[in-house]
Order: sequence, then structure tokens, then C-alpha cells
Amino acid sequence: MRFAFVCKGKGGKKGSIAIVGAGPAGLAATGYLACMGYDVDVYEKLPYAGGLMMFAIPSNRIYPENVIEGIEDLRDRLSVKFYLKTKVFAKGQARHDEGDDFVEKTTDLEDIVGKYDAVLISTGTWGSRKLGVEGENSKNVLTALEYLYHWRLHEEKLINEKPPLGRKVAVIGAGLSAVDAAEKAFEAGAEVYIVYRRTIAEAPAGIYTINSLIRRGVRFIELVQPTKIVSEGGYAKGVELMKMKLGEPDETGRPRPIPVPGTEFVIEADLIILAVGEIPTPPFADKFMNISADRSKRIPVNDRYQTTVEKMFAAGDVVTGPSFVGKAFGTGLRAAKFLDNYMSYFRR
Repeated sequence: MRFAFVCKGKGGKKGSIAIVGAGPAGLAATGYLACMGYDVDVYEKLPYAGGLMMFAIPSNRIYPENVIEGIEDLRDRLSVKFYLKTKVFAKGQARHDEGDDFVEKTTDLEDIVGKYDAVLISTGTWGSRKLGVEGENSKNVLTALEYLYHWRLHEEKLINEKPPLGRKVAVIGAGLSAVDAAEKAFEAGAEVYIVYRRTIAEAPAGIYTINSLIRRGVRFIELVQPTKIVSEGGYAKGVELMKMKLGEPDETGRPRPIPVPGTEFVIEADLIILAVGEIPTPPFADKFMNISADRSKRIPVNDRYQTTVEKMFAAGDVVTGPSFVGKAFGTGLRAAKFLDNYMSYFRR
């Protein structure tokens, strides 16, 4: 996977740039800016660069060796410096996100802004949404991000223990994270149910992807919404579900799921995986300088990917919310081009 595909050698432009977050958006921006000639330093909290491509997305969808090859090209050919196991965060603020396990150093975001000519934030979505129902804090209830991250750490031999396996696994949601988690659990030998509040036709992962799992033996229960995690002694034993019906389209354009009272039933499960969406994780809790995260925790930017702090740009899922790798890559590349324009013509 080439991140510096726009050049054969380093260009002649001058200036120092910090990239905070080495997922697809950050690496795409790094490749473009290093090609232009800038001195680029990349800060990443994980042991390797690559973000979710290396630590959550299954290796049969994105080959880790291809990502590593692209990162080595940035380092060896274009002299990009990577500061790994380093979390950049606003001083005096605190938040624990997924992927923080390996952080050995925390660097103040304000120090980064002061040190470099420009900064691009691409810290992605390392938080997970919850259902907000009784029992979801039981010990054997995980988010899809937790579950997939744990698997990748084990596969990369960064930890010894496997994640909880489960005999019967209920996966809540029908996006790509849900599909990836369901596939992992199924391959580990579990009986797996995917539970979704709409129908397979509205599943974000797509009908083809869901059907491929169904053909392998994963069960798909549609038009149901979890109302409670049934637990005993702090451990989940099952999921109480309420049947739904579809109404008029909501703001997403999909039919709105409407609860049908009195239709509750319980399915047994000894491992429950919540795959109901990820949350952007900017390098500050709510506000930094003149930048305030929006209600969805995204960093607001203008049409040039510039924040309300002139020298700070942002790209990827921390701007758009959860998206596909290709979209994140594209926003990183576009943001880098606008950052280059800023460095060339507008920097005071």
C-alpha cells in the first residue's frame, strides 16, 4: 500500500509538519506532504503505525504486510519520523480510549502546535457507542472495537491471551464492525447471532456480505432491538429483544424502526458484542484553543479541512465520523493538499 505514490523522491518545499494519528487519513497526508519536501513527524499511540488497518480490520480484508511496506517507504525513502507509543492530548484533560494500552509517553497538544509550522489531526474513532440498556456493563459484554482489537493484539503476538470466546455469541448491529466480529467469533467455534433493528436490506454492511455469513452458518435476526442484557452474578446470560416494524424514512433515508410493545423475547448468549458504532476521538476532551468538538465528538473543519485554529487541519474519521478506509484515505490526501497551499501561500 503506497502512501507516497505522488513522487519518486522528496521535493524541495520547506517547513515542519506534525501528523497526529497514523491511520489511513494520517498516512495519506504524510505521503503527500513528504513528497512535497516537508519534514513530517508522525505521532501514534500504538506500537505500529496503521491505525485500525493494523489493529482492528481483519487481515483478510487489509493485508498488514502491505501497510507495513508503505510505512517503511515513508520512513526510508522520504525520511518521515514516527513517534510510536506516544499519545498527543491536551494538557489538563484526560480520556482513556481503546488502543491506549501501549502508550509510554503523553505529549501536550499545545506543545505540538507550538513546535511545528502546521499540524494535521487524524486520530480516528477509538471510542464505541453503547446501547444505554440495563446490564450492558456485565463482564462478558464487549464492544466490537474491543473484541477485534484484542484479537489483533493476540495475532500480532503483542499479548498472549485470546479474547473471550463464548459458546453462543450475540452481535448487536449490522455494519462492517459487526460482520468482522461475527466472523471472528464464528471462526473461533461459537454459535453466532447477528441482531439488527432493521432488515437485511438496510444493513450497512450490505446484503451480499450478510448473506455470505448466513451461508456459512451465522444466524441473522432482523427487526429486533435489545431492551436489556440479561445477567446473573455480573455476567451476561442473554439479550432481551423487542420486535420492531419499519416506518417512514428517518434523517438517514432508511425506514425508521418502530418498537412493537409486548413482543419481548430472550435469546441465550454468553458473549455479547456491541457493534452499534464508533465515536471520534480528537486529542482533547471537548475544547482546545478555539476548536470545539461537535455533539458527535467530530472536529469541525471548513471546506479546506482547516480548523478554527489557522495552522491546524483535520481529516479522516475524526472529522467525518466512522467511514471506510478509502474515504478516510481520500480526506487525508485532500487535507494535505490544502495544508500544502497554506504552507506555500497563506502562512504568516
